[in-house]
Amino acid sequence: MDLQERTSADAWKFLIRDRDAKYTSAFDAVFTAIGVRPIFTPPRAPRANTIAERWILSVRRECLDRMLIVGRRHLRHVLTEYVDHYNRHRPHRTLNQTPPDGRADRPPATDLTCPTRVIRRDRLGGLIHEYSQVA
Repeated sequence: MDLQERTSADAWKFLIRDRDAKYTSAFDAVFTAIGVRPIFTPPRAPRANTIAERWILSVRRECLDRMLIVGRRHLRHVLTEYVDHYNRHRPHRTLNQTPPDGRADRPPATDLTCPTRVIRRDRLGGLIHEYSQVA
């Protein structure tokens, strides 16, 4: 992944990482050179990184374990599609079954006794299905 291209598009401000010895000063220097400030989790605090660990578990279980990735470009495409699904369409229990990016424009709950038309959109070649109501 080209960090310069990605950074200019999304304006990363910081990188949160743990204090593992596998992250050398050269690793931090790469991000610092493009204006991304490394932030370290507290020492001996395994629960400080739980949100990232949970996201990795979700992306692996729901997506990567079910696909054969054939290269870096394919992996980038799959992860981009999954991130869009995860943030805009996938219901999250802690957000009252609404997606993080879609809470404001989510339609109000409808009467389930009234028949409505539902359409399905396939993502990632049918691995993930998204459903929405048609007006």
